[in-house]
Amino acid sequence: MTVIGVGLLGASLARACKERGLVEEITGYGRNRENLEKARALKVIDHCSTDLADAVKGADLVVLCTPVTSIIPLIQNMISKIRPGTLITDVGSVKEPIVKETEKLVPEGVYFVGSHPIAGGENSGLEASTADLYQNAKCIVTPTGKTNNKALEKISALWQAVGMQVINLSAEEHDFVFGAVSHLPHIVVYALMNTLGALRTQDDREVTAFSGAGLKDITRIASSDPVMWRDICLSNRNHSLDLIDRFQNKLDEIRSTIEKGDGEALKEEFMAANKYRLNVI
Repeated sequence: MTVIGVGLLGASLARACKERGLVEEITGYGRNRENLEKARALKVIDHCSTDLADAVKGADLVVLCTPVTSIIPLIQNMISKIRPGTLITDVGSVKEPIVKETEKLVPEGVYFVGSHPIAGGENSGLEASTADLYQNAKCIVTPTGKTNNKALEKISALWQAVGMQVINLSAEEHDFVFGAVSHLPHIVVYALMNTLGALRTQDDREVTAFSGAGLKDITRIASSDPVMWRDICLSNRNHSLDLIDRFQNKLDEIRSTIEKGDGEALKEEFMAANKYRLNVI
């Protein structure tokens, strides 16, 4: 197996595969030689290379664990070096553009299945990786009419073997769903922190200095990697814009309710939110 990108997701997958004896050897690829050597010293990977062609040569399975905007360029650069029969998957949190472009690039006899393991957090990098990152989490796979059934079975089996529940969605449905439950919340929390962070009192005090546990809890994801989330939002642009509009409409409704002083309607809004919240806990 070759892991492209030995960060949180890539290193955790390597650790999980090694711990469970799922693969014979793991090669890690990345641009940072120091990170790769550290991963090898920690026995997260067996071999490492900063040469993409060398890294994928002879691999039975290639897993792309890089930012979403780099996945297609990497596939373009490595596809001619991959031997027939090789399986390719990724961990990108946006699927439709990746799946569409990859299916144009992959030749007959090489098999791609899009994946999105729902794992990780605001901490990133090799140091944050663990063998149980994927345990009891969900993984979305996004087959199309062109997807090879045996390849789909093998990629699904990989994620199941590291402890994940595998769910099949179309790439378009995936991007709508995770635009809603993941991408929009990040956008909202970034906007909230920027709004509050810029506020000062008449005595020039920062309002965030008075925040309690509640604000810390709901804004935890504002600590996530800004570059990664920039790329995710732009890659899922249409759904991001649609969902921002929907959220803005709901804010406008609540604003109007407050402006009118309609306490009963405001209570109903908050009660509805209480009920929806039960679906995510």
